[in-house]
Amino acid sequence: MSAPLRSIFFKRKSFSSLTNFHLNYFHGLLFDLQQQKIKISMLSLLLISVLSQNIDAQDKLRTIQHRAFKAGEVLEYRVHYGFIDAGIAKLEIAPELKPIGTRQTYHVVGTGQTRGAFDWFFKVRDRYESFIDTKSISPWLFLRRIEEGNYKKSQNVTFNQVTNTASSQKATIATPENIQDLVSSYYYARTLDLQNAKPGDVFSFDAYLDDEVIPMKVKFVGKEKVKTKLGTFNCLKFHPQLLEGRVFKDKDDMTVWISDDENKVVIRAQAEILVGSVKMDLQDYRGLANEFSARLK
Repeated sequence: MSAPLRSIFFKRKSFSSLTNFHLNYFHGLLFDLQQQKIKISMLSLLLISVLSQNIDAQDKLRTIQHRAFKAGEVLEYRVHYGFIDAGIAKLEIAPELKPIGTRQTYHVVGTGQTRGAFDWFFKVRDRYESFIDTKSISPWLFLRRIEEGNYKKSQNVTFNQVTNTASSQKATIATPENIQDLVSSYYYARTLDLQNAKPGDVFSFDAYLDDEVIPMKVKFVGKEKVKTKLGTFNCLKFHPQLLEGRVFKDKDDMTVWISDDENKVVIRAQAEILVGSVKMDLQDYRGLANEFSARLK
């Protein structure tokens, strides 16, 4: 999920979050990749140990049948703050699945960075990683590296979807079943059955942020055509339900348009905030699971 979407969905107070969905859900903090691999390996070994003790319980995990995405998908977005070309956001699913214990996972990396004059004004280099179970579409491991102006944060979170707990460097908390993280939330949302959705319908799920459980609600508004530099798309329009008075004037101040086809890709996300507006448009893609039939021209 890009950081603008992260700030919108998860109501972060800092101005930096506004320049980071998902949606969503950026170009990562530059850190030693070898050390990162060691950390991931250690966390994976911990999860493997836990999962090996709960093999029977794993059979009780849900299975979601979907065709919305697959390994190898890449989505790239252009982020605007008002009329300013502020940055680039990218979501990538690794071409190969990654095993954690007996479970197969999608390894998703979300990166983002500010560009041009905005980079000089407020530099952002963020990186998020999620290892999402291919069957239950829920995360086992989440890595977060943030560099936003003078603010920096490094966080590793392991999720035990069997015992319903989440553990960071600071705390272990109880979670609802199938808890999502900042990145996996976007991919889980793409698996929702929207065929019979009616204007006003609300879709709900729970997500983890900073050792807390955040209830997520997204309201379906209707269907619209959206014109971007990439083309014109048939879209489904949604309002994520937001917290008023901090970053947003009204709970419906964010709008997300997703492709009205099997891919359910975010085409545009736009938010009216207390200090302006943020817009994110899809500018490139590859490796979609299905024909991009929502694209008209």
